[in-house]
Amino acid sequence: MLSVLQLFKTLHRTRQQVFKNDTRALEAARIKINEEFKSNKSETSPKKIEELMKIGSDVELLLRTSVIQGIHTEHNTLKLVPRKDLLIENVPYCDAPTQKQ
Repeated sequence: MLSVLQLFKTLHRTRQQVFKNDTRALEAARIKINEEFKSNKSETSPKKIEELMKIGSDVELLLRTSVIQGIHTEHNTLKLVPRKDLLIENVPYCDAPTQKQ
């Protein structure tokens, strides 16, 4: 099981990967992570700590597997910048889908 400090560091590493080159998002995520840990630093109930650790782990997994960066370009469009680890599980596109029997 992850320790609180390990989870804190993992969340910050994930934040740096997910929001790479986006200073506003990096700073906002840094502040939010630090606030959440600071507001719960005096928690002593093992059950509540376990609950908070689960939430933190879920957030890290969600950031790592579901967030795609978008960059504003001219003409009111967004350019999506998916990380390589997000593209691994994609199913290749097929022009002629097979019929189910």
